[in-house]
Amino acid sequence: MKGKRIRVLVAKPGLDGHDKGAKVVAQALRDAGMEVVYTGLHQTIDQIVNAAIQEDADVIGLSILSGAHVPLCEKLMRRLGEENLSHIMVVVGGVIPERDVQKLRDMGIEGVFPGGTNFEEFIRFIRENVK
Repeated sequence: MKGKRIRVLVAKPGLDGHDKGAKVVAQALRDAGMEVVYTGLHQTIDQIVNAAIQEDADVIGLSILSGAHVPLCEKLMRRLGEENLSHIMVVVGGVIPERDVQKLRDMGIEGVFPGGTNFEEFIRFIRENVK
C-alpha cells in the first residue's frame, strides 16, 4: 500500500476482559507507522464490523483470550461477507491452540498469531499482505 498508511482496527470481541496484550499490540503497530483504532473491551461482532466501516479499516485485528476464537471468527467472517467487506484483512491473536490455526485460516483469517508471537513477525505480515 504505497502512499497510504495502513489502518488497523484492534478489537476485543465477546466477554474477554483482558486487554493489556491488545493495547501493547496496538502500540507496536502505531510505533511501526500504522494508524490504529482500538475499540475497547466487550465488543460485539456487529460493533466491530460497524467500526471497521466507519474507520475505513484495511485490517481487523482480533485479540481473543477466552477460547471462543472459532465461533467469533466464523461470525465475523460471515458478517464481513454480508457487508461486502471481504477486502479487509483479518488477523487474530491470543490464546490460539495449534489445532485451531488451520481451521481459522480455512475460514479466511489471513494471519493467526498465538500468544508470544514476536511483534516484528505480525508487523511484517500485515505490511506484506494488506491489499
